[in-house]
Amino acid sequence: MYKPTMTQKETQKAIKLIKVFFEHELSERLNLTRVSAPLFVEKESGLNDDLNGVERPVSFDILDTGREVEIVQSLAKWKRKALKDYEFTLGEGLYTNMNAIRRDEKLDRIHSIYVDQWDWEKIIGEGDRNVETLKETVRIIYSIFKDAELLLERSYPFLKPILPESLSFITTQELLDRYPGMTPKERERAYALETGAYFLLNIGDLLSDGQRHDGRAPDYDDWSLNGDLLFFNPVHDDVLELSSMGIRVDRKTLLTQLAKAGKEDRMDLPFHRALLDGKLPQTMGGGIGQSRICQFLLHKYHIGEVQSSIWPDPVRKEAEAMGIALL
Repeated sequence: MYKPTMTQKETQKAIKLIKVFFEHELSERLNLTRVSAPLFVEKESGLNDDLNGVERPVSFDILDTGREVEIVQSLAKWKRKALKDYEFTLGEGLYTNMNAIRRDEKLDRIHSIYVDQWDWEKIIGEGDRNVETLKETVRIIYSIFKDAELLLERSYPFLKPILPESLSFITTQELLDRYPGMTPKERERAYALETGAYFLLNIGDLLSDGQRHDGRAPDYDDWSLNGDLLFFNPVHDDVLELSSMGIRVDRKTLLTQLAKAGKEDRMDLPFHRALLDGKLPQTMGGGIGQSRICQFLLHKYHIGEVQSSIWPDPVRKEAEAMGIALL
């Protein structure tokens, strides 16, 4: 039975420790500069991320302009444009604090309508568009998680490190071949239970069973060069996604993936035209969930213990019965 091990005040101090450390190390190890990011973008810009293609962005009109804007769902496309606008060069990158509202999210112990993450993006060369570049970057980010565990243990000895020494890699097709009778989420949990932590490659395209492991928008990640960072979370006895990242589409993969998704109409949007016309740099990037990181590293049961949000009555009643104070 889960019992909170920290007071709310102690939790807030630990959250600050994690965020200051993680942000600094992410910047140093990936050569990233912090920039300011928009909370909303114009709908016609094509800059917003439609995630799995079914989530409804929160939108509103601006009185002075009469134009409709959308609260960002992620900054995947905006970051690529920003790298060009801010005149970043090869090997340099940016990161920013991304805040979003996802009103269609099913609310539970790991999902909230409020999303806070570090979004990062980095310019790479054409020769870096390969899986080894992706894996090397994933290992760097994983090393930050490992070091964060050690940092927390020094301040809070009861927070023992639980991540394995090395990170495993597996593709969605290999995962299907390994567990053919399971659903995608069941497969993710099974491999997390085996390895403790792994990076799941190649998300978005059809597998041999004619199904997608999970949805991905067709216009930012290359589906053959992307993936999710997944940890086994003993507090839940389940798998937990901490980050999604990938090498971004080039002209060829953008056209191919738009066609597969039936989204060719997007080719006339400003972002897509700039990419097709060769006006944007080749990049890789991702998002790292801040609340998810804190929830995992502090061994918390509910994401509402580390972020303030809105929760339905059944969720609040369950938390109250477990002695959990939701923020």
